[in-house]
Amino acid sequence: MNRRRADRVVGILVAAIVLVGGALSWQAYQQQRALDEMMGSMMGTSMGSVHGTNPLWYVLGTVLVASVVGGLYLTVRDSLPESESTGAPSSEPSDTATVEPQEEPTVDSADEDSIDPEANPRSRVLDLLPEDERRVLEPVLTSPGLTQIELRDRSEFSKSKVSQTVTALEKRGLLYRERQGRTYRIYPSDELAER
Repeated sequence: MNRRRADRVVGILVAAIVLVGGALSWQAYQQQRALDEMMGSMMGTSMGSVHGTNPLWYVLGTVLVASVVGGLYLTVRDSLPESESTGAPSSEPSDTATVEPQEEPTVDSADEDSIDPEANPRSRVLDLLPEDERRVLEPVLTSPGLTQIELRDRSEFSKSKVSQTVTALEKRGLLYRERQGRTYRIYPSDELAER
């Protein structure tokens, strides 16, 4: 499942939680109001707190459940692929779609080294990364030791986007940071730097 589809599914789920919670809250409010009117006229006091659930509990429960679902999704959202596999964007895949065999590209012996992933791991890694991560990692590979500020200028991302992307790449072991004053210098991992 890609990130867009997951966003839609979780959005619909949170909306359903809010709608159901709102309906339960309204129903509890109506019941409490009817009971207050009935008991208040009979006894001169409100007995609603004794009978039935307070509608505020439904409201708080709805907010809590929607927050938990949304928060859990946001923690795993970055691990989802941003879009379907390479190729033109398409709508929902159909079950009857046929897969056409792809032709093997003809390779000159001079080009053989550039296609072999072991011969050029840097380009292979960059090809496999999403666009935003590629825009951050590529300048680090060409100019090791960039500061996050310099990286922000080169990638044209916001400060927070650069920080999040660097953290994601660091978790994957593709780069590492070294503290320098109030900023960090960013270097490619030893494996990428060697080749």
